[in-house]
Amino acid sequence: MIVFPAIDLKAGQVVRLAEGDMDRATVYGDNPAAQAMLFAEAGSQFLHVVDLDGSFAGRAENRAAVEAILETFPGHVQLGGGIRTREAVAGWFDLGVSRVVMGSAALKDPEFVKDMAKEFPGGIVVAVDARDGMVATEGWAETSDVAVVDLARRFEDAGVASLLFTDIGRDGLLKGVNIDATVDLARRVDIPVIASGGVKGLDDIHVLALHANEGIEGVITGRALYEGRLDLAAAIAIAGRA
Repeated sequence: MIVFPAIDLKAGQVVRLAEGDMDRATVYGDNPAAQAMLFAEAGSQFLHVVDLDGSFAGRAENRAAVEAILETFPGHVQLGGGIRTREAVAGWFDLGVSRVVMGSAALKDPEFVKDMAKEFPGGIVVAVDARDGMVATEGWAETSDVAVVDLARRFEDAGVASLLFTDIGRDGLLKGVNIDATVDLARRVDIPVIASGGVKGLDDIHVLALHANEGIEGVITGRALYEGRLDLAAAIAIAGRA
């Protein structure tokens, strides 16, 4: 199982939001590239980066910060946030991004996302963000009438690399991962699932790792790392045994 330390970008700074609310952002640093290197030094070979401003704008708003991370981090970078055109997808792959995360586009234009999955095999991750079991879009500002599992099933056999499942109600709050909902989704689809939202410590990593053979590919963690509640090297070690 993969541990993805998260770098969320807002106005060029490293932040974490509470429940996806841009007005509830905590700033943890102003040098994203340096933060990426700290994660690398702790043993991480994977990184999850989100352009939060881009999620709302529908286009890259923190390009300089992302490019600095790509130039610095020696491993694989997974990037999301406002990536909604073929030009944007191709452009990020050209710059060295390993996987592109698509959320709003997956709900509003699933055929486009399927086309990208075919054109860039293994490179597209579909974000399935849930608020009370329903899919949220536009940087989590809007909640749809589509159930999480229904959206996920639209992409079976489409060639997407993974589903990134976030329980918005837990994101950034250190409440613990919604294990039941995450594992339930993994059991109901044939696409690997990445857990996100609420990681508070090593126990979350351990329990998720126990379900790795049921389709849990990885877990994203942010605030727990920044506040010293989770040791990244230890988390990677636990996940590596799954």
